[in-house]
Amino acid sequence: MSTSKMVIFCILLILINVLHSENCEIEIGQIAPDFALKNQNGKIESLSKYKGHKVAIYFYPKNNTRGCTKEACNIRDNFEILNQKKIKVFGISYDNQKKHKDFIKEYNLQFDLLSDSDKTVSKLYCADGWFLPKRITYLVDEGGYFYKIIKDIDVDNHAQQILEGFFSSKH
Repeated sequence: MSTSKMVIFCILLILINVLHSENCEIEIGQIAPDFALKNQNGKIESLSKYKGHKVAIYFYPKNNTRGCTKEACNIRDNFEILNQKKIKVFGISYDNQKKHKDFIKEYNLQFDLLSDSDKTVSKLYCADGWFLPKRITYLVDEGGYFYKIIKDIDVDNHAQQILEGFFSSKH
């Protein structure tokens, strides 16, 4: 395939992905869909298990990539604060359990990474992308409702974005 055809093909893929995501809309105050996904150890985790808790569900493209590693390590470095504020954190990507387990071990992560290899949950949460999930975070309140959506993720300060999302008066 020539370079110009490859560029056109890539642009078309991006446009398809953008148009696909335009049809999906989540609103603050809407009930967050429940899910059941396996974590890095094969244990099923579901949103409904954490009713009565604040939950941060962050979708990210792929383990061991620069931005995703920075994002996960920022959450790790601020995990105690998130835990003290009683915020349960889940990371979700298309990676399989083994890749999640290896990623957690390599970077000493204290929170669960969930495998959405069939993209079911990513689709429910409008986070599915053509090849990889989008980088987006949903904050769910104690009642199971969407409280805030963080679309402009700062991978170097994502834990702070989560904390501000739950505790800032600018909600």
